[in-house]
Amino acid sequence: MNTQNPNKAVIYWLLIGCGLVYIMVVVGCITRLTHSGLSITDWSFMGSMPPLSEEAWQERFSLYQQSPEFTKINFMMKLDEFKHIFFWEYIHRLIGRTMMYVFAIGLIVLIIRKKIKKEMFPSLILLFFMGAMQAVIGWWMVYSGLQDRPAVSHFRLATHLMSAFTLFAFTFWFALKLLYPKEQTEESNGNKLKGLSITFFALLIIQIIYGAFTAGYVEGDAAKLRPGKIFNSWPMMGDSWMPEQVTMKESFYLNFFENASGIQFVHRTLAILLVLVFSIIWYKSNKLKLNKAQYIGITLLIYGITIQFILGVFTLLYSVPVVLGVLHQTGAFFLFASSVYLIFQVSRKSQ
Repeated sequence: MNTQNPNKAVIYWLLIGCGLVYIMVVVGCITRLTHSGLSITDWSFMGSMPPLSEEAWQERFSLYQQSPEFTKINFMMKLDEFKHIFFWEYIHRLIGRTMMYVFAIGLIVLIIRKKIKKEMFPSLILLFFMGAMQAVIGWWMVYSGLQDRPAVSHFRLATHLMSAFTLFAFTFWFALKLLYPKEQTEESNGNKLKGLSITFFALLIIQIIYGAFTAGYVEGDAAKLRPGKIFNSWPMMGDSWMPEQVTMKESFYLNFFENASGIQFVHRTLAILLVLVFSIIWYKSNKLKLNKAQYIGITLLIYGITIQFILGVFTLLYSVPVVLGVLHQTGAFFLFASSVYLIFQVSRKSQ
């Protein structure tokens, strides 16, 4: 970072916020994979101290024992097992509250130090609104699993994940605008990659949504299947490229939005499509004069999509173990951030 940049303090503040969003997404992934998300049954516990005595633990456990997840699934669970799932959900909520403090207190400090310019306020208002909505959507998702059906809708799970990614993208873009002033744009013709980069980004967003669908319980399946737990083979789905289960329901919508096999098929197909689209971007980039920042964006995506594809295959083959699942989620986040960075860089024109 240019040490002479007058917005240096604001940039650091925004990038710390980006880091916290990343940590929140990773811990959220662990929470989902360890089935911990429904262990805290009330919203008021958002900022409370964790249980510190045996009596407090028993009180939290008794509240969980009244939930559908305990009565229908985990009725054999003991207190020690409950402590494990409680830990991850508590940490997830704690990170959310920490983010609120970092953004709020940081903003107050920056205003006092007169680091915030008037033109930044509309973006900051939107940023805080998006942060608040992320918390509301999180509770809306958890609440759905505390009713009669002890499972979170895959649509709500995807909404919660994408709200976090959207918050990150907005915050990161805001930081990039301050980090790379227009007057310092290096000459290039990389803007010819803008259309393809946006196409790649749009497909990536759909892929991340289907990744959330794959990780969650499919709402329309009576057996409450997790799409990531079936057809754990590659490159074929079992003995077929497209098994009959993919189209076993009566409509396009049901097959590709509420059918576990159809959802996994779309997730597999989008992965290949993303590789193909990026291959075109890579090929065209070699024929253009890119500046250093644009070259970095292309390079990040080359490594990112290669590692993410490999991680996706192994995560599927091993039926989504926690470690691989978290690494795959991290890979998606890295790809998303790299794509935002590349779009920002190819959208800028030299003065």
